[in-house]
Amino acid sequence: MIIRFFLSVTLFAMSTATFAALPPVILVYGDSLSAGFGIEQNAGWVSLLQQRLREKGYGHQVVNASISGETTSGGLARFNNTLDQFKPKIVLIELGANDGLRGLPIDAMHDNLAKMIEISQKRGTKILLIAMKLPPNYGTTYTESFANTFYDLTKHYKLPKAPFLLNGLSTPDHFQADGLHPTAQAQSIILDNIWPSLKPLLK
Repeated sequence: MIIRFFLSVTLFAMSTATFAALPPVILVYGDSLSAGFGIEQNAGWVSLLQQRLREKGYGHQVVNASISGETTSGGLARFNNTLDQFKPKIVLIELGANDGLRGLPIDAMHDNLAKMIEISQKRGTKILLIAMKLPPNYGTTYTESFANTFYDLTKHYKLPKAPFLLNGLSTPDHFQADGLHPTAQAQSIILDNIWPSLKPLLK
């Protein structure tokens, strides 16, 4: 009986120590802009984020669950399962660009993003909502409503200020031939856009 008691205590202690030793997970939940479309995976800003964390002494593990072509609707559909699988401490939501490029309803995009934020907050997960913008050829009303959605959600849910993912990308060598996806040369700029808003969440 005594042996069994000490064995149980030992196993519990080992289990607790193993759980405590697991690095906190940062989940990047986006589309092709985060999946590294058209470039080497290790050149993408998500991979660069993992490198920066290590260089600065953070023990976080970055998991990239981004899918090229993903919309907010598709992201919401797989969101709970993804959180269950990786149990992140921080989630970076980078979705909405494909909603906008397809001209999908802004209200639906807003609601999908809001639901993902609420799900995360109920789990005690920190959120960074990454802002997107559309080219002006989509019309003033639509593009302004699209951009304002991210900032409205950030304000409503008291999230860190949402950075525009592609801020500062302005020269031809920053974009691939399609004019939409950033090149490898632009990835460090993207990371610099995100880092100031992400850093306070790492505490």
